[in-house]
Amino acid sequence: MVRFLYCDNDGVVRGKCSGVANLETRLEDGIGLTLAMQAFTMLDHLAPYEGMGPVGEIRLVPDPSTFVIAPYAPHSGAVLVDMITLDGMPYAADGRAFLKRMVVRAAERDLNMLAAFEPEWSLATRVDGVYQPLDESGCFTSAGMNSAAEVIDEIVEALEAQGLQVEQYYPELGWGQQELSIAPAPALSAADRHILYKETVRGVALRHGLYALFAPKPWLDQAGNGCHLHFSGWSSDWKTNRFYDQAQPYGLSTVARQFMAGVLEHLPGLVALTCASVNSYHRLQPQTWASAYRVWGPDNREGALRVASPTKSLQAQSTNVELKASDSSANPYMALGGVIASGLDGIDRGLELPPPTTIAPHLLSDDEGRAIGAERLPQSLREAIANLRSDQVLLEALGERLAGSYMAVKEADIAAFANQDEAFELRQHAYKF
Repeated sequence: MVRFLYCDNDGVVRGKCSGVANLETRLEDGIGLTLAMQAFTMLDHLAPYEGMGPVGEIRLVPDPSTFVIAPYAPHSGAVLVDMITLDGMPYAADGRAFLKRMVVRAAERDLNMLAAFEPEWSLATRVDGVYQPLDESGCFTSAGMNSAAEVIDEIVEALEAQGLQVEQYYPELGWGQQELSIAPAPALSAADRHILYKETVRGVALRHGLYALFAPKPWLDQAGNGCHLHFSGWSSDWKTNRFYDQAQPYGLSTVARQFMAGVLEHLPGLVALTCASVNSYHRLQPQTWASAYRVWGPDNREGALRVASPTKSLQAQSTNVELKASDSSANPYMALGGVIASGLDGIDRGLELPPPTTIAPHLLSDDEGRAIGAERLPQSLREAIANLRSDQVLLEALGERLAGSYMAVKEADIAAFANQDEAFELRQHAYKF
């Protein structure tokens, strides 16, 4: 069997499978999917949105360049798909098509976007329907490495068998929490790889009787799971990092600074795409290293944008920016596409980057904070969606159908969880992403 996979408007990876006998035809023609699926919520409720009901269909058409053998699922392969209308056009509510458009828009400005998603996730057991951390080990401890060693070793092997190069691994701050990063890639491939990464981690963990939880905050008393988004812009021949300028502070070129200024400008609405669930806002709090403020700084892990220290011997190649206000409840195509749209607006308008913050933002005085625009990021998904609704740059980039259906799905989530208690929210988010 081959899994035809896509990520929906609520960050859930879904798909259909094709048998081998029909594979050749389906590689060309795709598999049918009801229009309603892009209005489905994480609770499998259908959000009300015109044109996304029981009538009408699109096709899931695979991108053959993404095909992999799935090491965690015997006799199975996986491929990422584009959503295509019956007349052969990209479906306007497809997040992957949105990212493709933003990649082209950046390339028109001689910017090839390189990106990497850096997820944190929690290994858990499940007892009587309740998820419990695998261990109580500390941050970066060898004890944590040992308790997770068997499953981590198999995950690394499975990732590398699919061409996903592993760069670093360590146990993180929370009980059972892991961080395992893979190499950066061109923007579309980076988002594709994040889908395959999550499928692999969850699939391998299940073979060990464990659950890999990518929820932003699976337990309120433990550190949250971010999915930091690293990005840089390169020349059309991929030989020059256009974000790097040795002569400027922190090695950041004018283009990089304008791009960052655009991201900061749009961040109040952009987080509706990058911190995309009700659960996200339990994590996005001050003094938790989760970047709750609209500031940037060199290696400032409390700022929304962090300029990562470059590798000494590869300064030009390794200069990049990290968006910390991001987690795995996001559709990665929409998150990265939104970052690119925001950054390009900063370049087009020649926006100036405010001064860097070199202390924890909550320590700034009111006057200091106002001077650099260091406001709190939205404290709920409701607030973030309201900001997105008024951000004309992001709405134009997304397009009416994608933006409208996305916000309809999120507003359905907001309403559904508002009527439930905290335990319901945590349980429903834990294993959806």
